[in-house]
Parts: sequence; C-alpha cells; structure tokens
Amino acid sequence: MELKQFKIDVLPLREKLLNYARKLTEDPSDAEDAVQEVMLKLWNMHQRLDEYRSIEALAMTMTHHLCMDIWRARRPDALSLDQVQAPSQSATPERLLEEKDEFRLMREIIDSLPSLQRTIIQMKDVQEYETDEIAEITGCNPEAIRSNLSRARKKVRDIYLQTIQERKRRNEA
Repeated sequence: MELKQFKIDVLPLREKLLNYARKLTEDPSDAEDAVQEVMLKLWNMHQRLDEYRSIEALAMTMTHHLCMDIWRARRPDALSLDQVQAPSQSATPERLLEEKDEFRLMREIIDSLPSLQRTIIQMKDVQEYETDEIAEITGCNPEAIRSNLSRARKKVRDIYLQTIQERKRRNEA
C-alpha cells in the first residue's frame, strides 16, 4: 500500500480509534499515545496491509491490545480496601477482607481465560459493549461472540465455585 492509499484507507480511522482508546484508558493522553503507536505500527506494516480482510478491525484490535497493556501497567498489584468498597456502618474488617479476596479471585479467574474469551467478557460485562460492537472490533461474527461469552462466563462460574468449595473444606479441616 502506498502513502496515498494509506491516507485514504487508514488515516480516517484515527478518530474512531481515538474514541475507542479514550473509553478504554479513561485518560486522553494515554489514548492519544496508544493511537499514535497504532498508526506507526500500521505504517510500518503498510506493505502488508492488503493481506488483511479489514484494516479497521486490525487497527481496532491493535488499539485494544495497546490500551489493555497501558491499563495493566498502571493498575496496582493489590487494591486497598477502600477501593473495593467504601466502609459502611455495618462493614467489619473481616467482611472487607473477604470482599477484597473475592474481587482478587474474580480478577485472577478472568485473567486466566483464553485471550479471546477474556477480551470478550471484559468488553461485554465490564465495558458494556453490545455484541455487534464486539464483533466488529474483534472481527468475529456475533454468534461466535455469544458462544465465547457463554463459555467464558461458565468457566468463571465453575472455577469460582470450585475455589470457594475448596476454601470451605480447608477451613473445616
């Protein structure tokens, strides 16, 4: 792909990528950095862009991955108790610790999912994207999105329940 075609096909995607990156990062400067990096990567591979079915889907996927990398780099390893839940009159330190452990467990379970399932469950349940939007971004058809989402939710539920049961058995012993 030559420069002229790149300007026609890729540069108009910049605003859409920027809007998507802003949703993911919640920081305009991080969003701008991510989109600039995606544009540079796309330019570096401009000779091979004709091989892709959808340059837009490729660009959205690249943006998603970069934003997730930025998010992971910025998230603390351990959440403070006040980030999990603001203390209330009835909250006991023991209950707050239990909730923090449950939150950490859910995060670990979701992080252990296969990449596509992890991405889909985060986009659908955390970022609240519609199935059609996820399909467009990932390049999968809507039925595959629903199927992967169902598998991901079932796996999260099964692992969560199994882990809780194991903890109860250990505490009883």
